[in-house]
Amino acid sequence: MNGVINVYKEPGYTSHDVVAKLRGILHMKKIGHTGTLDPQAEGVLPVCLGNATKLCDMLTDKTKEYEAVLRLGITTDTQDMTGTVLEEKNVDCSEIDIKNIMSTFVGKGEQIPPMYSALKVNGKKLYELAREGKEIERKPRPIEIIALEILECHLPLIRFRVECSKGTYIRTLCQDIGQKAGCGGCMEHLKRTRVERFVAEDALLLSEIENLQQEGKLAERIVAVEDMFDQYPKAIVENRYRKAIDNGNSISAEMILRYEPERDGETTNNGTNLAAEGMRVRVYNEDGIFYGIYTYVEEEHRYKPYKMFIDRERIS
Repeated sequence: MNGVINVYKEPGYTSHDVVAKLRGILHMKKIGHTGTLDPQAEGVLPVCLGNATKLCDMLTDKTKEYEAVLRLGITTDTQDMTGTVLEEKNVDCSEIDIKNIMSTFVGKGEQIPPMYSALKVNGKKLYELAREGKEIERKPRPIEIIALEILECHLPLIRFRVECSKGTYIRTLCQDIGQKAGCGGCMEHLKRTRVERFVAEDALLLSEIENLQQEGKLAERIVAVEDMFDQYPKAIVENRYRKAIDNGNSISAEMILRYEPERDGETTNNGTNLAAEGMRVRVYNEDGIFYGIYTYVEEEHRYKPYKMFIDRERIS
């Protein structure tokens, strides 16, 4: 079973728990998740199965969307309501004040990762150090808040939606907003609503996955590896050059029989615009078998393998 399944992680489970339970349900070991969600958080967790585990790092890099609840007036050591309260203050700001403050966070900026996070420093996770009572200096990391809007406001609680780049901690965003408001703040609830094409409305609970597996219908809900790359044009290699791709070698543009469009693109047989530095294509043979993603290297005038997904049994 190869592909990506959209799992709805329930509160109380770690991302590792989800993977462990899926291994039991699907009776397979090669499974990986695409980005940690806090145990108390819920929502979209794309999980890669089989050879799709090579996709994990690529999905981790995608923009994400969340709905969160910020509680003003309380600061904790974990930046959320599960932690120890460090300070409490009165909330004297208005909804308009908070809206103006939140608008200043939109765009590119920097964020200091929280101590209670899975980020590793010198081979040790920060939350492990935090539990030992240690706090170390963390360097700010570049992030981008693409969109940030208030959905509901009943002070001291604010429910908001945020679209952001990889590496953005919503707990830290909540604390930073509260700090700028002068009263402190922490995260009360978090739901991830989107990762790339995967949305919460289509996500499956573990119990639903187990039922579909028993009914033999789970394959219908798994996104094929090649479909994860439909933003790239399809390059079909002539059969006489098939040995090159069978062996995972680089190929020249002349070996490609034809190109077919990327998602929402137009059919073309002219690969001139695709044979440019850094351009990526999905490589297939004439029988329609998907091999992987190739990147064009201008200096060598060739497409070189970037990520290979071919099942060797299909071409042996």
